[in-house]
Amino acid sequence: MKLPGDSEISLDKLTRYLLVPKTKADKSKFLAQAGYSIANAGRLIEDLRSQILPLDGMFEGTTEFGDFFAIRAALRGPNGVSLRVKTIWICEHLRGNVRFVTLLPDKSKTT
Repeated sequence: MKLPGDSEISLDKLTRYLLVPKTKADKSKFLAQAGYSIANAGRLIEDLRSQILPLDGMFEGTTEFGDFFAIRAALRGPNGVSLRVKTIWICEHLRGNVRFVTLLPDKSKTT
C-alpha cells in the first residue's frame, strides 16, 4: 500500500529522539554512518519523503490508535552511504492522518 507523500514527519521526533545519542536503543550512531545529524535533520525528512514514502508499505497490525505499516528500504544519506532501514508509520483512526513513528536498522534477510 502506498502511504501519502505528505505523511507527517515531525522534526521534533528526529531532533529529540532519533538523532540524539541514547544509552538504550540508540539510533543516532546508525544514522550518522550515512551522514545524518541534528544539524541536517531537515535532510533526513526530505530523504524519508523522497526515498521511503514512494515505496509500498506493508501492513503490520492494528491497535486502538490506528493501523501500522512498515516500509523496508535502503536509505541513501548525504554522504552517499546507504543504510538498510525499516520505517514504521501509523494511519491514525481518530485524526485520519498518516504519520512517521520511528526508524530502525533493518536486520531482516529480505527487503
